[in-house]
Amino acid sequence: QVQLVESGGGLVQAGGSLRLSCAASGRTFTWYAMGWFRQTPGKERDFVARISWSESTYYADSVKGRFTISRDRAKNTLYLQMNSLKHEDTAVYYCAAAGQPWRVPSSIIEYGTWGQGTQVTVSS
Repeated sequence: QVQLVESGGGLVQAGGSLRLSCAASGRTFTWYAMGWFRQTPGKERDFVARISWSESTYYADSVKGRFTISRDRAKNTLYLQMNSLKHEDTAVYYCAAAGQPWRVPSSIIEYGTWGQGTQVTVSS
């Protein structure tokens, strides 16, 4: 069974940092692009960051310069280092893997495997 499990969420003060992890099992995602998304109640799930199989990265403008996406191939784990957190970063954060290897998703529908989400709350 292919599974992604996020961890590392929690409550942090504005200006603080958190590191999210996404552990993959059931499949090696070495050649898959992977990404982070976030969602607040009543709103759509928004793109946060993406890393390709070649380690190229791409960020939403709202997090550029503050968040860093990375992956550990040996551990089959994806990370999101979040610094200088703001109240508006409060959301449930989801990791996802592309539906096909060797392809860079251009939209959310191209991600085929999702984690269950982890809550990040930033107090102002």
